Amino acid sequence: MGLASYWIGIIFAILAGQSHYFGLIIEKTVINKLAPEAKLMKNLVRTPRWLFAIFIRFGLGSILFLLAQIYIGPAIVPGLMASGLIILTIGSIKIIREKLRLIEILAILLMIIAISLMGLSELSIEIAGVNLLESQFIFRLGLSSFILTLLGIGFQLAQKKVKNYRGILLALLSGIMFSLSNYWVSPLINGITQIFSGVFSLGELLLFIISSTILIIVNIFGVTKMAEALRYGQAGNLVPIQNVPVQITPSILYFVVFLLMPPSILSVVYFAIAVMLIIICSFILGKRQAQIEEIG
Repeated sequence: MGLASYWIGIIFAILAGQSHYFGLIIEKTVINKLAPEAKLMKNLVRTPRWLFAIFIRFGLGSILFLLAQIYIGPAIVPGLMASGLIILTIGSIKIIREKLRLIEILAILLMIIAISLMGLSELSIEIAGVNLLESQFIFRLGLSSFILTLLGIGFQLAQKKVKNYRGILLALLSGIMFSLSNYWVSPLINGITQIFSGVFSLGELLLFIISSTILIIVNIFGVTKMAEALRYGQAGNLVPIQNVPVQITPSILYFVVFLLMPPSILSVVYFAIAVMLIIICSFILGKRQAQIEEIG
């Protein structure tokens, strides 16, 4: 992979993040106007502004996301996309009028530093050089997806029992869904490439159908669960919490699923520090979010 291609991929990933978080700010303004007893999704799908927000996040944002994936693969794209937390922080204060304390703003800034370190790690994946139909690769992809699914089911059950942490658990569940989306986007891109070239095998077609189905399901769940989470707390707190599984799981993709070696030991150091900072930020924001839900 050339240096120019690498940085083009980084730019697409950052733009995807800006688009995603700008749409999320618009979505939060719509949700804030709903009555507490109103049926959430029934009302949202009838609101043009919410539909526009979804287009910004998953229409324009998805195009930029796929372009980034083509250039640099799925390992560091989620980390770079989280640069949109800058938009989230400004929007939470200026547009939604949420009150973020100094420690919360510092936590978000630490998250941004973590994202920068992920970019420097250069843990990119060249999808073209991977045999996605290899049986052991499919097994590793399927097993890790199954474990994430079980974790998501655990969050879904827990949020019904632990009321004070409902927003946090729903945000984490949404993050798990988007992590699964990141897992299966590579087979989707590979399938699109092969099908449009007119040269593809039955296995490639089958993998394309499976990945497309999974992506549709997990993205729908990711959107609806995050919308539910936003009813219980501030976007400025919940979105960074949602990002925790989204940021950490790409390392499983890189090292466990694709079985790749890092470019240098420094790459591992950058990535490890980034993950540590993300966990610290999530603890700070999660504790504050629990206090907001308990007061609510």
